[in-house]
Amino acid sequence: MQSATVTIPRHAVQQRFRPPKANVPQTPADRHQMLRFIRHYVAEHNPVPPLPLQELKVHADRVVEMLQCDPIQRDYIGVLISNEMWRETLAQVPFERRLLLLPKCLRVESKCPAPFDEFGLLCKQCGLCTIQDLQAEAEKLGYAVLVAEGSAIVMSLIQTGKIEAIVGVSCLSVLERAFPYMEAAAIPGVAVPLLQDDCIDTTVDLDWVWDYIHLSSDDQTRRLDLSALRDEVDFWFTPASLDLIMSNAEGETERIARDWLMRAGKRWRPFLAVAAFQALRETPGAPLPDDIRKLAVAVECFHKASLIHDDIEDDDATRYGEKTLHEEHGLAVALNAGDLLIGEGYRLIGACQAGAGQQAQMLRVASEGQRELCRGQGAELCWARKPEPMTSLQVLDIFRKKTAPAFEVALRLGALYAGTERHEEVETVLRTYSEALGIAYQIRDDLSDLGVKGETNDIAGMRPSLLLAIAHERASGEKKQLLQSLWRRAPQADVNVEQIEALYAELKADERARALLETYKEEGIRSLRELENASLKGLLRRVIGKIFNDTEIKGWCKEFEQKNAAQRSAATVVASQSE
Repeated sequence: MQSATVTIPRHAVQQRFRPPKANVPQTPADRHQMLRFIRHYVAEHNPVPPLPLQELKVHADRVVEMLQCDPIQRDYIGVLISNEMWRETLAQVPFERRLLLLPKCLRVESKCPAPFDEFGLLCKQCGLCTIQDLQAEAEKLGYAVLVAEGSAIVMSLIQTGKIEAIVGVSCLSVLERAFPYMEAAAIPGVAVPLLQDDCIDTTVDLDWVWDYIHLSSDDQTRRLDLSALRDEVDFWFTPASLDLIMSNAEGETERIARDWLMRAGKRWRPFLAVAAFQALRETPGAPLPDDIRKLAVAVECFHKASLIHDDIEDDDATRYGEKTLHEEHGLAVALNAGDLLIGEGYRLIGACQAGAGQQAQMLRVASEGQRELCRGQGAELCWARKPEPMTSLQVLDIFRKKTAPAFEVALRLGALYAGTERHEEVETVLRTYSEALGIAYQIRDDLSDLGVKGETNDIAGMRPSLLLAIAHERASGEKKQLLQSLWRRAPQADVNVEQIEALYAELKADERARALLETYKEEGIRSLRELENASLKGLLRRVIGKIFNDTEIKGWCKEFEQKNAAQRSAATVVASQSE
């Protein structure tokens, strides 16, 4: 196998992965639902900022009751309500009149070389944490940036009259202390709570911070409800909608292929095509034209065809918790259905009422993506003929070739339909963004396949996996020999999946994979730096947050928790004395 050409971004070695500490269980779906609910709540009740803290807590209590969630989440809900109230106001404030306030606990305390002055930390640009990137990006836009714990400094800056809006990253306790100063000065402020309850070496939802940093009235897509847009795309894959978009199915072969097209799936690729079009069109809020539906369905046709063929080549028996198409209908029928879907994709592109130049470019982009995807799959198939251990770079290169092209095709088709000139302006960025997005997406799939309940377990299926590559690179002695036997598709009879995954944990292969996932997500965000189109830049940043909506914001700063405990203890003493 040829050496891989994929590169690991700069932060891959330095990135820390520390899962959120969970005082309150909260799944990503819970968080997503909560944010959507609060946006509708603010739109319906229209609370006018600035609200006194007690009045904000009244709204938060109301939302807690309506959502029937744990009351410990009230302060987090209050932050979300406040953010939504100020969001549009913040968008109108010029970047050079804004302050980005970062906490010093984002640094790696044991290794950080940065000194402090009376205003806070003086970053040395060592690259060990995310402070450097956030500060550099914000200052490039025109922000004032401080890395310090906030309340006193915030007050002094507000009094200068030079700061008209604040984007703050902090634990909930510091946000609570700073709130009265901002409320009294009527300063628009949005906040991103930290993901841990420690006071050192903490992390933050990076793409959320970037979303707020770049929020601007120039971004015409900032009001787009991406969840509603995704729901609409999902609706296009119902039987009646597909009949309207593709015309009625004729014969058993089309029925089988159409049924597979409608089966479960996240529909991210058609969503990306629509999102790129919405960002680049002149009227982002206008109704979607019929042709973009055809392009979105074409993208999904290509994707579902590739899954049919992958399942055959990998000899997988299940997908989406059901039989694969070749298991259900036989190998020949499945191959034919996959080929039919590829043809349907090109037919739909050709049926769009676009200019001849646009159509030619769309067909070229789709065919080039198909070619690159087959190269990636071919590399894996050639490996399977004579399986040997792969390095993590080689596995990542297969991810780049197998997964990234579908994302690139989707984005570029949407951009091309918005106009060839607009596509030319963003083509390079879309390619770089798609590569990072595709690799991150596949790493997440590797991680989600862990466990016997994983949908397509890579150990049982004996497929190249990033976890297996990392573990093999880190192992020695008998453990390395065992992992080599897995690579060579000759596992030992007395070794099961649970034991291999325990070895992954022991060698911290899963931790390293999660760090790489965060790194490539960050690389996707960073690739948008030079993008001049504010609408596309803002929307693609939010798309990363939407696809990888897997962070859980919960927990309390230890300092705040200790204060609460002390207050509860004092209250108990008073109560006992009054009895």
